[in-house]
Amino acid sequence: MTKTREIHLVRRPSGMPVLADFSVADANAPETGEGEIKVQTLIMSVDPYMRPRLNADQPLNAPLLGGGIGRVIESRNPKFAEGQLVRQGVGFREVHVSDGKGMSILNRDPDLPLSVYMHALGGTGITAYGGLLDIGKLKDGEQVVVSTAGGAVGSVVAQIAKIKGCHVVGLTGTDDKVAWLREEAGLDAVINYKTQNLAEALQAAAPKGIDVYFENVGGAQLDAALPLMNVHGRVPVCGMISTYNGGGEGVRNLFNLIYKRVRMEGFVATDFAHLNGAFMSDMTGWLKSGQIKYQETVLDGFERAPEGLIGLFEGRNHGKMLIHVAD
Repeated sequence: MTKTREIHLVRRPSGMPVLADFSVADANAPETGEGEIKVQTLIMSVDPYMRPRLNADQPLNAPLLGGGIGRVIESRNPKFAEGQLVRQGVGFREVHVSDGKGMSILNRDPDLPLSVYMHALGGTGITAYGGLLDIGKLKDGEQVVVSTAGGAVGSVVAQIAKIKGCHVVGLTGTDDKVAWLREEAGLDAVINYKTQNLAEALQAAAPKGIDVYFENVGGAQLDAALPLMNVHGRVPVCGMISTYNGGGEGVRNLFNLIYKRVRMEGFVATDFAHLNGAFMSDMTGWLKSGQIKYQETVLDGFERAPEGLIGLFEGRNHGKMLIHVAD
């Protein structure tokens, strides 16, 4: 057996998660049997969607549900070779043994860093791509507003919209994120919702209204966007992070959905399997050409995964929050 560690949820959070809700548990990975592989985790992803799961779906005293990239270190399965990189969703474990189901071989472009396969070329990237183009039905030159525009999904959404020739407004919560979105990502306008009057600033930044409002937050930000929606506007709903820890502001302006004939639709990344080929081709090209830029917040050490998850809700991430486990 191989000694390993796992991140466990040991109690249900009440509101904002705290470090005491989690533990780093010692474990043993069994010997690799016929048809199995042993995988060393290299990078783990922490994402906002993980928070609602902690209320019920996530088992207590079991590996935290989540995904990452690993390397095959032993193989008795002909579909996998030792040394291959794999995408995995087996929970937060340093080393684990698997029959390979639910894993896919990662064929990395040598000109791109491995970490981009955890965001722009990973789950957050396909979420942004499919949410904007498939659910949002974006047309070239439209008026677009993106909440949490400095985050892993929002920043990609905003830049795809710019590639499509749209007028793009980003909402974010810190001045350094405002500067990055303006100067690096090239957005037309960026609003710091913590220091500006959101409704007034958004009306000034979107004088032609909003065709697509990409929703990651809910609450006051959704309330400010709804009165500005154009007829037959679309609201792809990726997340509602303002409500995940309980509370959050109520939304008063939903009646605008009726009179503006606005379509509001939720989705998850797995809805977009049919787009994967086009997504990988487009996103690889955009990254290599510099049309898509990104930020990463990388915490070094397996045991820091709970810190990373909590940090998402405290706004401590710039772009994608990642946990570096091994090289």
